[in-house]
Amino acid sequence: MKILITGACGHIGSFISENIYKIKKVSKTILVDNLKSNRFYSLFNSKKKNKLNFFLKDLNNINSLNEFKNVDLIIHCASMTNAEKSFGKEKEMYNNNINCMKTVIKFCKKNNTKLIHLSSTSVYGKQTNLVDETCEKKFLNPQSPYARIKIAEENLLKKNSNNLIYNTFRFGTIAGVSKGIRFHTAVNKFCFNAALEKKIEVYRTALHQFRPYLSIRDSFEVFKFCINNNFFENDIFNVLTGNFTVFQIIKKIKKFKKKVSIDYVNSPIMNQLSYHVDDTKIKSKGLILKSNIDKDIQDTIKLLNNLK
Repeated sequence: MKILITGACGHIGSFISENIYKIKKVSKTILVDNLKSNRFYSLFNSKKKNKLNFFLKDLNNINSLNEFKNVDLIIHCASMTNAEKSFGKEKEMYNNNINCMKTVIKFCKKNNTKLIHLSSTSVYGKQTNLVDETCEKKFLNPQSPYARIKIAEENLLKKNSNNLIYNTFRFGTIAGVSKGIRFHTAVNKFCFNAALEKKIEVYRTALHQFRPYLSIRDSFEVFKFCINNNFFENDIFNVLTGNFTVFQIIKKIKKFKKKVSIDYVNSPIMNQLSYHVDDTKIKSKGLILKSNIDKDIQDTIKLLNNLK
């Protein structure tokens, strides 16, 4: 089986690349990235057994994937992802992410290639109690341009669903270490500040609000499950390791870094309400995720273990 990973140098993409050898059905992996994030280090010291081939491509070019043949599956990770900073560059992010989506859809339809599309649980936005994939459109209230664009991507896939085989996974906020790790999302940013003994910045209203989080190790299990079971249903699935409050996350960090202090800050997206995301739907298909966020926190802090 031949797969293609877009955004292969990013946080999730680089983790898939490093671990793809664990999926026996995969015989060849094509990595695509435009390297605008300068994460060249994601390509260093790749394992020979992974049979990886890297190509410098910008998916904003609708024909950028045309040279590839006989690709069975695309795992689409390429996108601009910083939710908080998306407020200052909504047009740029929209154009980039939607153009990339259109390029991937065109390729998949032309070549009968299956697709795994990554969305986000941030599309639920201002909700209360428990939310799931059946949430009515009028109750989807994304609080950032990034989240609104994810809904636009989902809708674009739905419009093309008659000629496309895919799954959309709404991932919780990623935690954990990869070659392409970034530190703009909650858990990783908290760990970075704690490791350097800096104050952890918390949105003023967020300390006791629940949010969904996903171990990067669990994210890989999703891809493995789809490939091994030929699981593609042209549907949307929530995926998370667990729902936690910021207070609970900080408490976990304190297990590995005792000196932790908090600085309460304002943010354009701090008006969200607390909510739990329900992952019963994907569990009912047989995918049970077993990772522990504590391990991801420990691994992230260890990266900076010798700094003070």
